[in-house]
Amino acid sequence: MKKRLVAIVKYLFFLGIGVFLVWWSLHQIPKDKWGEFKDSLRNARYILIAPVFLILSLSHILRALRWRILIKPMGYNPSIVNSFFAVMIGYLANLAVPRLGEVLKCTILAKYEKVPAEKLVGTIVAERAFDVISLGLVFVLAFLLQFDVVGEYGIQLFKDLFQNKGGHFSTTKVLIVLGVLLFCFAALKIWFKQFAHLQIVILFKKILRGIWEGLSSVNKLQQKRLFIFYSVAIWSLYILGTWVGLYATVGTASLGIQHAISALAFASIGMIITPGGIGAYAFFMAKVLEKSDIPFEIGFANGTLQWFAQFIIILLVGVLSVILLPIYNKQNKHEGS
Repeated sequence: MKKRLVAIVKYLFFLGIGVFLVWWSLHQIPKDKWGEFKDSLRNARYILIAPVFLILSLSHILRALRWRILIKPMGYNPSIVNSFFAVMIGYLANLAVPRLGEVLKCTILAKYEKVPAEKLVGTIVAERAFDVISLGLVFVLAFLLQFDVVGEYGIQLFKDLFQNKGGHFSTTKVLIVLGVLLFCFAALKIWFKQFAHLQIVILFKKILRGIWEGLSSVNKLQQKRLFIFYSVAIWSLYILGTWVGLYATVGTASLGIQHAISALAFASIGMIITPGGIGAYAFFMAKVLEKSDIPFEIGFANGTLQWFAQFIIILLVGVLSVILLPIYNKQNKHEGS
């Protein structure tokens, strides 16, 4: 009960951040610019949602294919269809509760493909590690293509995070962050040593062993080149989808691929810090586009449309996956019999 309450409070906290950013972003628009914001939404090319739908759906299919490559070294070969359904249902769950989707993905595949869930957790960690590396490369690419824009915004974000009220670098803030990390590490180490007999600790160790097996499976990949290809293709499709999305509003239609890369890099931060990226996705995109002389209200309108398109795609395909998952497996079981 206590654990569930903590999860609810955590979710409400991050959801609150997203709602606050929506409110804050709308208040960043001057009163005399509200007309431009409304016109951007009213005159948007909503037809472009169709190609974005196809692009992002293809990226989700590639995610399922890449996930299977991580699972195979452990001796399991889940079907492409079940892997895709699990990925989409996971995304759908993340819209409601952050990180719930990762657990649900493992649970679904464990149920329908008989793969131990604790081993699948490791593949999820490995996937996230590669995604972090990929996002880092997107940031590097953004810096190379738009250093004057992205560099300035990145430095400003860093200053806002670690500066004190006087505008100077705060060593205290850095020490606090490092202290919290060291404390958590020490607490976990003591917990494992002193309470090794508890069932929850034994279970946690089992999960950690599964994680390690999943991470080590990367070295055993039989299709390393294909894995790298899928990773590059997934993020290339994200960039392409963002670029197509920029054409949706008049004020951003003239922007190039380099602007799409920068927008994706910072908007991805928004997807991490709030449930489904609500508020934060559009806010960060608007802020980075503002450095390219795009008015905030225009950038926020475009970011809102791009976030909404992704939300609709996950909602539709996710719900469809929930419906089709038992039907597909029932039919396969019947055919097998």
